[in-house]
Amino acid sequence: MEFRHLRCFTVLAEELHFGRAAQRLAMTQPPLSMAIQQLEADVGARLFERNSRGVALTAAGLAFLPRAQALLEQAALAAREARDVGQGLAGQLQIGFAGTVLYRGLPQVLRDFAAAHPRLRLALRELSSSEQLVELVHDRLDLGFVHTTRVPAGFSQILVSSQPFMACLPASHSMAKKRKLPLQALREESFAIVMRAVSPDYHDRILAACADAGFEPALAFELRHWLSVVSVIAQGLGVGLVPAALQQAGLPGVVFRPLEQPLAPYDTHCLWRTGRDQSALGAFLAAVRQTAAPA
Repeated sequence: MEFRHLRCFTVLAEELHFGRAAQRLAMTQPPLSMAIQQLEADVGARLFERNSRGVALTAAGLAFLPRAQALLEQAALAAREARDVGQGLAGQLQIGFAGTVLYRGLPQVLRDFAAAHPRLRLALRELSSSEQLVELVHDRLDLGFVHTTRVPAGFSQILVSSQPFMACLPASHSMAKKRKLPLQALREESFAIVMRAVSPDYHDRILAACADAGFEPALAFELRHWLSVVSVIAQGLGVGLVPAALQQAGLPGVVFRPLEQPLAPYDTHCLWRTGRDQSALGAFLAAVRQTAAPA
């Protein structure tokens, strides 16, 4: 049974006239008659009564018509969905994100993309940068927003944002009112820091910065999330060096102060497998580039 035969059948069922049906189908009457005969042979029943007065559906034809129309509608829907997915207009993307990306970069990308592509579903998973790299390598994520320079071979990246590290202190701290802080001023403090297993780049960078300032920090808290670091500091349990975007979290009880000697910035990269064949991915990356930090 061929879809072109179903199309011929439904048009003839609507017109009940071979001449008009053939005209709608942009064909002549003999091929139309042949298509109907072939369909009746496939079905195993006469679908039309033909006589000198015209054409009428048989009982079998009346029963077959709604099913034939449904089949044609489903085929058209399947073709439209496949076309939309192929053009990046529909489908789903698996996106990973970590750290301060919720405060810098990602929300604007999501708003702009959702407005332009309402039929594309975004499934977001909060994972550390290390966890995202594993998921990306095993193709369980389409792309990720990571805080790492350790990019695997075969992946491309976009710099989404770059922000300074700031000293984070309890609001009651004796140095909380200073405009800028030398890192050495924190040498006797207990530090809260993100775990190395979660963010090895920035864990090591903070320890190296302290070493350059002449001290080894006392790590009182090693935590999975930057927001947890700020929360611990807000309780007066330590100090830390955190990305500037965390000021937007609005947690009470903490202050953020620039360092006199700035550290290397805290960068967020969008990472994906190079050459991945997915139109939706290309559409999302175009939205990322619109909001990315200047090169």
